[in-house]
Amino acid sequence: MGEKCFDVVALGELLIDFTENGLSGQGNALFEANPGGAPCNVLTMLKKLGRSCAFVGKVGDDMFGHQLRVVAEEAGICMDYLVTDRDTRTTLAFVKKLPNGDRDFSFYRNPGADMMLTEAEVPEEVIRTCRIFHFGTLSMTHESVRRATCRAIRSARAGGALLSFDPNLRPPLWADLEEAREQIAYGLSQCDILKIADNELTFMTGETDLDQGAAILREKYPNIRLLNVTAGPEGSCSYYENRRVFVPACKLGGVIETTGAGDTFCACVLHFVLAHGLEGLTAEDLTAMLRFANTAAYLVTIRKGAIRSMPEREQVEALL
Repeated sequence: MGEKCFDVVALGELLIDFTENGLSGQGNALFEANPGGAPCNVLTMLKKLGRSCAFVGKVGDDMFGHQLRVVAEEAGICMDYLVTDRDTRTTLAFVKKLPNGDRDFSFYRNPGADMMLTEAEVPEEVIRTCRIFHFGTLSMTHESVRRATCRAIRSARAGGALLSFDPNLRPPLWADLEEAREQIAYGLSQCDILKIADNELTFMTGETDLDQGAAILREKYPNIRLLNVTAGPEGSCSYYENRRVFVPACKLGGVIETTGAGDTFCACVLHFVLAHGLEGLTAEDLTAMLRFANTAAYLVTIRKGAIRSMPEREQVEALL
């Protein structure tokens, strides 16, 4: 296996999250245009931790697409493989915070540029020579980008990369939730490292108990070597070989909104794997991994947006 060019390559959506930001003098809702998209959020945090990263995806040839490229490049992510579509607009998401702290999403993506990525636009050699390839399911909602994602997965596997998967289920983007279940199952069958939220675990297994749901996935998908479940304000669990570790969430208050928290958590896990590998991990290792990831995720929730809200390593360590 040759020298690896990037620590992590991620494929998927790059979009604008319009997040509620108060009311105007006339009483109208104000929305802040925050650069986002789960795969690029993950890469941004990885860059904060000193990792080399590249993004694969597509945006529109419009003001938002140009803004996203600039912001991601400013974050230090290689954007050489970001394709610009002249005919389709950049995907937009409007994020409303619910009283229970959860979020409601409204997407402008029918079509959106991110779902127009084609197989021919996948940089196979770049993916083949990375250490970790990360993907989700927003790049699996439509046939063209699904084929592109599958090609990227095959390239990563052929090059010996580890595969990281975050289902990142967004029901409004699926015409049929059974199709969503099918595509998540495909991702589960391919990955070595899984980050899955508690509601997604229930969606795939019918179990609300984290241990029982994780046991079902581990039995059905033995390829998953490190399985992490996030449970929002409760904390997170890690399952590795015969070990199970739970670490409570950081609860210091001041939470504004949770956009990007799961992506930050995911990035910290990938950083840990890059540093330690997937062999011989102890309960102490897993605990340290989750403590750092939970703390970094908390720091994102006390700020608006994602890409421009990721904490520095020193901030995480100081809070720890």
